Amino acid sequence: MKEKHLDTICVQGTYQPKNGEPRVIPICQSTTYKYDSGEHLGKLFDLKEPGHMYTRISNPTVEYVEEHIAALEGGVGAMLVSSGQSANFLTVFNITSAGQNFVSLTSIYGGTINLFSVTMKRMGIECRFVLPGMTDEEIDRLFDDNTRMVFGETLSNPGLSVLDIERFAKIAHKHGVPLVVDNTFPTPVLCRPIRHGADIVVHSTTKYMDGHASVVGGVIVDSGNFDWSAGGKYPEFTTPDESYHGVVYTESFGRAAFITKARVQLLRDFGCIQQPLTAFLLNEGLESLALRMQRHSENALALAAYLERHEKVSFVNYPGLASSPQHALAEKYLPNGASGVIAFGIKGGRNAAMKFMDACRLASIVVHVADARTCVLHPASTTHRQLTDKQLEESGIGADLIRMSVGIENIQDILEDVEQALAAV
Repeated sequence: MKEKHLDTICVQGTYQPKNGEPRVIPICQSTTYKYDSGEHLGKLFDLKEPGHMYTRISNPTVEYVEEHIAALEGGVGAMLVSSGQSANFLTVFNITSAGQNFVSLTSIYGGTINLFSVTMKRMGIECRFVLPGMTDEEIDRLFDDNTRMVFGETLSNPGLSVLDIERFAKIAHKHGVPLVVDNTFPTPVLCRPIRHGADIVVHSTTKYMDGHASVVGGVIVDSGNFDWSAGGKYPEFTTPDESYHGVVYTESFGRAAFITKARVQLLRDFGCIQQPLTAFLLNEGLESLALRMQRHSENALALAAYLERHEKVSFVNYPGLASSPQHALAEKYLPNGASGVIAFGIKGGRNAAMKFMDACRLASIVVHVADARTCVLHPASTTHRQLTDKQLEESGIGADLIRMSVGIENIQDILEDVEQALAAV
C-alpha cells in the first residue's frame, strides 16, 4: 500500500487495533509490567528483546503516540518527554559533553537561549551563536573538532524568521555534524524538515500538536539518516556502553541508534517522561492537527494583511505576506501556510504595545502560544524579559513587538477585537 497522505496519518495514526480491541488507543496507566520469567526480564534490561521495563523508560500508550509522531515527521523513531525544553536538553546532551560545543541560530525562543547560554554553560558545554546575516564562511569559522551539532527553529519564536533548512543542513554535514530543527510552529503538517536535510526534529508538543493548552510535553524525532559511525566523531554510539553490558548502539540498533540511546540512557537517568494520560490527550490533538493548521494559517494571513495596512502598526512579521523578506523561504519550506503566529510592532514603543495587549478582549493575555484560541503577548516584558537588550535585538525582539497567536475562531471576530484594541492605543 502506498504511503498515506499526511492528513490521513493525523487522524488514523499508526495504532492498529486487532479484532475486538479498543478503537481508541488505551490509556495504560501503570508504572510497571508483569513477566513470565526472570530470563525474559533480563533480556529486556540487556536491550536484547523489545518490550517495556518501566514507565520511566517506555509505556504502551506513550509508544503509540511516539509512533504516530514519527510517522508524521517521517522518522525512524520518536521519544516523548515532559516538555519542549526537555526535548532540547536531551537532544544536545545525547551527543555533547563537557568541553565540547555546538552551533545555534540566535533567532530562537528566549527560554532556549537561556538553556543553551546559561544552564548548559554551567555543565561545561558551549553554545556558539550564529547571527542570521552571517555568511557561510563566517559560520564555518565557528566549527572545530569539538563541535557536535547545529540547532535552529523552522519558524523562530517570536521573530518568525524562516530557517533555510537546506543551507544549514549542508553546512552541518560539511563539518560532519547533524542538524537539529525545532519544528514546533509549523508542525509536520506545514513543514517536514527531514525531507530538507534535518537529522533530528524536536517539538514542544504543548503547542499546536496538543492544540488546546491542556498538557505540557515535548518530543524528539530521529530521522535515522545521520551516520554516527562516520569519522569516529561520536564514540558514544560506536563503542560499548558499560551501563548496558557493553551494547554498541550503532551495531544493535542501526538507524535508530540516536533515539535508542536517548531513551535507555538519558530518559532512564533524568526521568523527564511524558505521562500516559498526557500522551493520550496529545493524541486527541494530533487527530485534528491538519484541519487546525489550515485554519490557523488562513486566519493569520488575513490578520497580517489587515495589520500591514493599519496606520498604528509600524511593521508586520509574517512570512506568508508577499511583502515579507522571509516570503521566498516560506514559499520553499511552508507552501501550505505559514502557521498562526504573527509578530508586529505598535507605533509608540513599549507603552503603546502594552496598552494594545491590555485592551484585547477576545485575545487572551497568556504565557502561551499556538492553541485553538487567539492569544496575545508582549515578549520583551514577559517571556523574554530575562534577555539583555543586545540579546533581544539579536533575537529580533523589539520593545514595541507584539506576538499574536491567531486561533481558529471566526476571522471577523478576531479582526474586530484587534481593531478595538488598536483604537485604545
